[in-house]
Amino acid sequence: MPTSASVLFCCPHLRLTLRLFNAFPFRFRSIRPLCASHASSFTSGDTAVYNSNSLDKGNSIAHKRHGGLEAFSSPTVENVAIDVNPPRGTRDFPPEEMRLRSWLFQNFREVSALFAFEEVDFPVLESEALFIRKAGEEISEQLYNFEDKGGRRVALRPELTPSLARLVIQKGKALPLPVKWFTIGQCWRYERTTRGRRREHYQWNMDIIGVQGVAAEAELIFSIVILFKRLGITSSDVGFKVSSRKVLQAVLQRYSIPEKLFGKVCIIIDKMDKIPKEEIEKELTMLGIPMEAINGLLQILSLKSVPELEEALGSDADAVDDLKDLFLLIEQYGCSNWIQFDASIVRGLAYYTGVVFEGFDRGGKLRAICGGGRYDQLLSKLGGEDLPACGFGFGDAVIFELLKERGLLPELGPKVDYIVLPLDPQLQGAAAMVASTLREKGRSVDLVLENKRLKWVFKHAERINASKLILVGDSEWQRGMVRVKNLCSREESDLPLHELE
Repeated sequence: MPTSASVLFCCPHLRLTLRLFNAFPFRFRSIRPLCASHASSFTSGDTAVYNSNSLDKGNSIAHKRHGGLEAFSSPTVENVAIDVNPPRGTRDFPPEEMRLRSWLFQNFREVSALFAFEEVDFPVLESEALFIRKAGEEISEQLYNFEDKGGRRVALRPELTPSLARLVIQKGKALPLPVKWFTIGQCWRYERTTRGRRREHYQWNMDIIGVQGVAAEAELIFSIVILFKRLGITSSDVGFKVSSRKVLQAVLQRYSIPEKLFGKVCIIIDKMDKIPKEEIEKELTMLGIPMEAINGLLQILSLKSVPELEEALGSDADAVDDLKDLFLLIEQYGCSNWIQFDASIVRGLAYYTGVVFEGFDRGGKLRAICGGGRYDQLLSKLGGEDLPACGFGFGDAVIFELLKERGLLPELGPKVDYIVLPLDPQLQGAAAMVASTLREKGRSVDLVLENKRLKWVFKHAERINASKLILVGDSEWQRGMVRVKNLCSREESDLPLHELE
């Protein structure tokens, strides 16, 4: 027999052992009975042991005597003040911020439509395996990943391209080529937050599947140029750095570096503008790259023109052919002043295979605005059949910083066509009828739902930028009319319901 304050319940009937209680009455001021849902988890012969020291203390408990035992209700839950800020690295979108976000997203959609792209979407929650790669990418280390209640390893998507590739594989040969898809989705990465870098962001992606030549990359770059122009951004504000993964591949082949190291070398080279040259050399040496190859690689990566690259690699190099064709197409699009060659651009994702590009702020204050390239082998890495593919990702955080810095963010207040006010509480139904009539005609209407004074209504109308005010008064309503005030011209007139537009 335990001498601590313990209560034994005998299953299956959960009957209290009175003998224990009578022997130690001073130990039991309160007893928490097992509820039916807990009882179902016990089998006959099982014993549940409750220690009175584990009972909640300091809570208000309603006691009730019953047969010499004390039963009580559940303790009340104390109100706990929560942190009203969103988790670090995330954002709320109150109305004024949401209007700007919707404006930007609408520009994304309109530009995509100009290029005949169709919109798609994917789950924010994906299989972890979709994003785990072995090249040492930061993105694999920044996953919000966990095991779900079914024992499956899942992750919040850190990017959109693998999800698109998964959907292309799922559709298989039934999918007509070329595919031209765009999406706008939220992405999650657990990384250090800085200006323009958050742990969640929205991203606009445009992808072309099934086109082998660099005409696809030229079309994608020009689509971003069109967006910039719509937003008021010029080629003096931003530009594109363009190169090809094939440049790096050619150099590694020249020095007989194993192909299996290609992806890891790309990840290191992508850090060139973030860490000192000595650190780059150190990391490449740790991969087993000889110093001669490192010096040759860094020399090639310092080149800033395609003719220089051609001289270094030869005119028959695939990278040179691709880049010459791309720059010619860009010239024909009329946007040569937006792009420049930079051999050091490789992008940090392991799946890129050809041309890569990156949008940058010419002022040098912001991180990359957007980036993309060719990924012809991604589908096979996910178990499908390879198709030529390229695309870009364009985040919302950096572009908002740039627009704010340039004074290009629009002032987007609320906009309402009508505000409807019943002048008597008895006319609330009549006012609702007026509002319904206008809404069915496609007008936005703010119906005043409480008994408010005219002074409040005029202030409210100004705040929501209402164009017209409709007053539903008793005398007018009896004649089948309402009073309409134009809040811009201050003109007013009585109109029948069917004439409201």
